[in-house]
Parts: sequence; C-alpha cells; structure tokens
Amino acid sequence: MKRIGLFGGTFDPPHLGHLLIAQEALTAVKLDEVWFVPVSTPPHKERAGLTSGKDRYDMVKAALVQEGRFRVCDIELIRKGKSYTIDTVRELKQTYPDDEFFFLIGGDMVDMLPEWRGIDELKQLVTFVAFNRPGASAKSQPDIHFVPFVEVNISSSLIRERLAKGKPIRYFVTPAVEQLIEERNLYGDNNE
Repeated sequence: MKRIGLFGGTFDPPHLGHLLIAQEALTAVKLDEVWFVPVSTPPHKERAGLTSGKDRYDMVKAALVQEGRFRVCDIELIRKGKSYTIDTVRELKQTYPDDEFFFLIGGDMVDMLPEWRGIDELKQLVTFVAFNRPGASAKSQPDIHFVPFVEVNISSSLIRERLAKGKPIRYFVTPAVEQLIEERNLYGDNNE
C-alpha cells in the first residue's frame, strides 16, 4: 500500500513553488509519491488562452525529472471536459484500491471546500492536506491536515505576465520547463 499525494492544478506553467509544496508533502505527510494531475478544464476558474493539455502535461513531466517520487498523471486530460476532483478520485480509487490518497491544496482553498462537488464523499476517499502560508486565514478544520509552509510568492500567472513583458523566468521554473516554453513559444514572444 502506497501513500500518494494528489496535486491538481492547471500548471500553466508548473513552477518551483509547486515543486516545493510537493517536496514538503513527501516529508510532512510521509508520502511515498506525489502525482501532479493537470486539469483538462478547471471547473472553478475559466481563463482564455489556457495552454493545451499536451503542452502542460509535457511541462509538468519535464519539471519532475529530477525527483523519482514525483510523477504526472494524465487522468483528467484523457477524460477531457470540466475536471471535478470527485470524479478523478473515484477513478483512481477504483484503479488503485489498496493505495491511500491525500489531496494537496493551498490553505486559501480550505474555505472553498464546502462548494466542491461531492465534498462529503471526497472527504471519505482522501485526506486533505492544506499548506498554510504565513498570513493565510483558513479556518482550522478537524478533517484537514494543515502543514505550515513558507511564503512563496510565485504563481503561474506571474510567470505568464513576466513572459508577456519579455522578462526572464529563470529561477521561477526548472531549466527543462524554461526550455520547453522557449522551444514551443508557449506564451508568445518570450525571448529573454
């Protein structure tokens, strides 16, 4: 039986903040692996210009090559359409019935959990692990494992903005992700 952390997101692009959270989850929750799960279409935030699922999958895969306990899971990209966590977790529990799943979220998402589709069932299927950053105001809840975490002010939207302005993104993403972005010109003219 493995203890597996599920880390969902658009990962557009994946950055070092994502990797730091996954690394912390390995030790804080004693996980065997962390699976990054890029969404096909996020149900709670729609954004024009979302990079293709294939490009986001490839960037996540490239970001994870240095850590053997991280992997990318394409379950939501294959399923297509809006990605609801309950559907993903049901499918994973059916495929991997002996494994224990933990769902990694930012502390800012805790107060939104009651709005998630199938949240009561979801709480029976996974343990939620919330990464509370300094200054986060999430209410403590008995069925959520809170992990204190350092303030990391890196976001995918910040990286996209920097690229749009022609600013460098080195040290925000791994070299392999930076190379993919440049090779595929994923966010417009991003020459440094």
